[in-house]
Amino acid sequence: MKKILLASAAIALTAGSVSAEDVPVGVILSFTGPIESLTPMMGGSAELAFKEINETGKFLNGTTLVPVRADATCVDAAAATAAAERLVTSDKVVAIMGADCSGVTGAILSNVAMPNGIPMISPSATSPALSSAEDNGLFFRTAPSDARQGQVLADILKEKGVSEVAVTYTNNDYGKGLADAFIAAHEAHGGSVTLTAPHEDGKADYSAEIGSLASAGGDLLAIFGYSDQGGKGIIQASVDTGAFDTYLLGDGMYADALLVDLGADLEGSFGTVPWAEGEGTELFNALATANDVNPDSSYTRESYDAAALLALAMAAGGAATSEAVAANVMNVANAPGEKILPGELGKALDILAAGGEVDYVGATGVELIGPGEAAGTYRHFTIAESAYETVEFK
Repeated sequence: MKKILLASAAIALTAGSVSAEDVPVGVILSFTGPIESLTPMMGGSAELAFKEINETGKFLNGTTLVPVRADATCVDAAAATAAAERLVTSDKVVAIMGADCSGVTGAILSNVAMPNGIPMISPSATSPALSSAEDNGLFFRTAPSDARQGQVLADILKEKGVSEVAVTYTNNDYGKGLADAFIAAHEAHGGSVTLTAPHEDGKADYSAEIGSLASAGGDLLAIFGYSDQGGKGIIQASVDTGAFDTYLLGDGMYADALLVDLGADLEGSFGTVPWAEGEGTELFNALATANDVNPDSSYTRESYDAAALLALAMAAGGAATSEAVAANVMNVANAPGEKILPGELGKALDILAAGGEVDYVGATGVELIGPGEAAGTYRHFTIAESAYETVEFK
């Protein structure tokens, strides 16, 4: 599907303080906060795509893309907005790879991206609310909406014959959006929810929350939170009191660090995380491993793809500008065109320079639908012997 998006508010930004051959691109992720164990690999994956583009020497007559990092914090919208403003006003970025958590992504979109005409591609902001957010054609994402993840999670429970569940979620746009989507789908399958309880991140003690959830009962506890903070704290409180034995985990709970600390207590638990398989994924895995990036960390594939799409959109538009990105992301992401996999960005640049078309498949089988978001697939995993094991892809 081809869809040319013109950002009416977009303005062309030059490199400013850097040379004409260097073009800064923002990489804004939550390097501190409740997902800080994940973001180093996400940032590394995005920068790997920019490195691949630069090393070809074919990008817009030798132009170099210069990634500039900023901290989105995941939870502090004001801090994320300020960081994004610095990227735009001081660093003069023409586009942003990010942000990651849904709440701060929405804040950056409305407060910085739209007023300045800066396109964004998020690798992990999954709130369903972002599908209908006003964006002037500037917002895209390479991870699927939680409207679909909620349905997939409910389908898994139906297949397992699990009916009664308790639900807790981190009290923000991501957590509530995923919880709402899951509960609606679970109840549509005939299941029931004994209690839905939000939790705040950053607390030292979650015994009160787990006490209420345990009193309500359920076959298991669904946790839609973050692996480095509240979600982990909920599990620890449950383990300490013997409240629940099995947990249904949303994508924000998928992290190697969680297994290091609590793996033995998660035996038999299961969940979903956006993932992919096939030739593109295998090529990315090899490329990432060779560049000291852990390909099995969450949202590494989506981050590489987001950065690649930004660069290819500029190449398709013939300029390293905000307008070129906004107008061409959908074009380079979808058919028609020659399929492009990880490690083939130089090939894509040759095709675009010759006036041809590309269909960027990337590491995640990229296909942008509707308002510029990914169709996506999910990895249904289970935890056995303190390790993640794939059950199937959905």
